[in-house]
Amino acid sequence: MKLLVAVKRVVDYNVRIRVKSDGSDVELANVKMGINPFCEIAVEQGVRLREAGVASELVVVTLGPEAAAEQLRHALALGADRALHYVTDERLEPLTVARALQGICERERPDLVLLGKQSIDSDNNQVGQMLAALSDWPLATFASAIALDGEELRVTREVDGGLETLAMGLPAVVTVDLRLNEPRFASLPNIMKAKRKPLESQPFSALAIAPSDHHRLLGVMAPPPRRAGIRVGSVDELVDKLKHEAKVLG
Repeated sequence: MKLLVAVKRVVDYNVRIRVKSDGSDVELANVKMGINPFCEIAVEQGVRLREAGVASELVVVTLGPEAAAEQLRHALALGADRALHYVTDERLEPLTVARALQGICERERPDLVLLGKQSIDSDNNQVGQMLAALSDWPLATFASAIALDGEELRVTREVDGGLETLAMGLPAVVTVDLRLNEPRFASLPNIMKAKRKPLESQPFSALAIAPSDHHRLLGVMAPPPRRAGIRVGSVDELVDKLKHEAKVLG
């Protein structure tokens, strides 16, 4: 079985986001970037499937600027076999990304595509669903467990009432959730080995996908600072403040 995992370059989740002074976007200059945490979980799951003998090849792909090669090298250090980089500095909408991944799937012919359920910058949670619809492949979202049972893929996902297990044929698309696994650390020897693994770089235009432009960014603003809390001396004082100051009690 061949695996394809899509990853995205985002601001590192430990970094405090700052808005540009003109309100046009968030500040990215001199900001630490990293692989989207949900994408890293998808890479880890792909590595585990390959280590278990379920998969024969693990390919990672990203659409992004030249600097995104750093995130692909990280995925290679985690255990991916090779990487594909389609270079663009444009802000790509989910539908454009899904169409691009559809074209990549037609070239690579993977049996299973793994994606993070969403990216922590735009939080759209759309690419996996759109890719499955465009490819007419079965889809499972928010996966917390993945296993191959013969010719069927079994995916356990968390729902409001508990856990739901789906069975589907291949090829398929699966988006992964936080509790699927805990990604490993890339060891120094594997980081060195990753430098010798294949990383194919092409311009995004090689996919012959016209970027869609359905949204326009009007501005970005930081949330207002929270007021400091106060201490109350009794339950009666708390109720009084909730009624007359916060006005959350009738």
